[in-house]
Parts: sequence; structure tokens; C-alpha cells
Amino acid sequence: MEQRLATLIGNAVRAARQRLELTQADVAERVGIATEVYGRLERGHMLPSVRTLRKLCLVLNCSSDVLLGMAGVEGAPALAEDPPEYRERPEVRRLLRTVRKLDAPRLRLLGQVANALET
Repeated sequence: MEQRLATLIGNAVRAARQRLELTQADVAERVGIATEVYGRLERGHMLPSVRTLRKLCLVLNCSSDVLLGMAGVEGAPALAEDPPEYRERPEVRRLLRTVRKLDAPRLRLLGQVANALET
């Protein structure tokens, strides 16, 4: 779901930027992030922080509902289902929050442990 949301936001941000005839560098500068970071965001490779999402809304003169896919915008279909986080048990959500903080080597190790537990 995170990848789908990132893609959705990226498409909506790109459409809003193009509507205003701004470059990626223009938006990045106004939002206060690196152009490379903005490019990754627009391509759907990352999710913006809440602060960055708010700044994007202000700079692009666009509602957060549109950027989040809760209101229609050309090229960005609305979300049709609840995020999986709402369907997961609290223990799983806690575990996911912890896992997201792990560095790459520890994450690989956790993956190996999980695979061993699965068999």
C-alpha cells in the first residue's frame, strides 16, 4: 500500500506542477527540499513527510485530498480500499514500526530469522 500511495501522490504532484508550468527544481526550492528528493517523490519512490506534504499543497495550490487520492484528479485514481495498517492487529503494527527503524544489515538479519521461523 505504501508504494501505491507513493505512486498516487507522485502522479498528483506531477500533474499539479505541470498545470502551474513549474519545473521540479522550482517546486523543490519553494518546498525547501533537494531537487533529487523531489524527483524521487514525484516518481513515486518515496512518501513525503506531513510537513513536506503540507508545503506541497501550499506551493502547488492543491488540496491534500487531491494529493492523497481522496478527491479526483486527472492521472491519479482515488484509493478504493483502506490502508493495510487499519486491518492489521496492533502487535503487527508495533512490529512494523520497529522494523522500519532498522538499518540494512539488521533488516537482512531479521528477514533471515523470519524465513527460518516460517519453515
